[in-house]
Amino acid sequence: MPFRRVLHVFTVLAVALAGWVGGASGIASAQEDGSPAVRQLLFYNHAYGVLDRETADAIEHSAYLRDFANFQVRTTTGSGGETWTGRYLMGRETYLELFGVGDVPGQDGTLGAGGMGLSAERAGDLATVTARLREQGVPNPVTFRQTRDFGDGVPVPWFDSVFTSAQYDAFGAWGMEYLPEYFADPRSNTEPASYPGDVGRERYLSDGYRDHLMRDVTSIRLGVTAGDLANTVPLLKAGGFAVRELPGGGVVAWGGGTTIRLDAVARERAGLRQVEMSLNHPAPYRHEERIGHSTLVVGPGARAVWTFGVAG
Repeated sequence: MPFRRVLHVFTVLAVALAGWVGGASGIASAQEDGSPAVRQLLFYNHAYGVLDRETADAIEHSAYLRDFANFQVRTTTGSGGETWTGRYLMGRETYLELFGVGDVPGQDGTLGAGGMGLSAERAGDLATVTARLREQGVPNPVTFRQTRDFGDGVPVPWFDSVFTSAQYDAFGAWGMEYLPEYFADPRSNTEPASYPGDVGRERYLSDGYRDHLMRDVTSIRLGVTAGDLANTVPLLKAGGFAVRELPGGGVVAWGGGTTIRLDAVARERAGLRQVEMSLNHPAPYRHEERIGHSTLVVGPGARAVWTFGVAG
């Protein structure tokens, strides 16, 4: 979901939050080889990107995507009655959310804007992440509870979230933990808990992926500004991802089955660049599908790669 849709309540606050103190020590710092020094608490949940209108429309009307993935176009009502309409590719534990320019108002609806949610699998882990952020030098993590309206005007608690900062250029990342009230609502169509404290992604998402080829997002690459990168790195480390700096700017983070690459770029070059996905079964041959200004290559084997044009 758009970053502002989660964080909008804070945009009216004139609060200058301290940024990440680079190199701060803490229990969430990585070891010398880049591997995490802590148990992983956050996992890739979903990411979104704002694409050019031609590509977004082509995605929305693609017959191939409806066969390839559990594909949905839906409108969601969140806190304060704000709504957003996205194009979704839903996997077993992960998903991708895509918008076109102007689909959401303001900063979040501009070309190259994006965001990423990292979620807890066990109840209470988000509180630990928040504590780790403070130990890393983020003195005032921003916390927020998101709700969802199923159409009757009564908001249902959906998930709690934490941000390192209320300020961002084009990309924002947040930690999140689904709430028991949401799972308990029959309209959520979620699954029973698999273990005590289960607030996991597989429980949240439906099993509709089984009827399609796409299984999960295994790698995602985005271009982000240096400021947005600095805001995101502490969250990745606090969540237990292994984080390695890249020559020339940017980082690669891995853990929990999904690799996240963030390249440091100028704002006009920001945006979603590439997504790799696992498949439910191997594709016997290579298929290339041109969708607007993007190219989805499926197979051969149990892998698909979707490459997007760079903003600007």
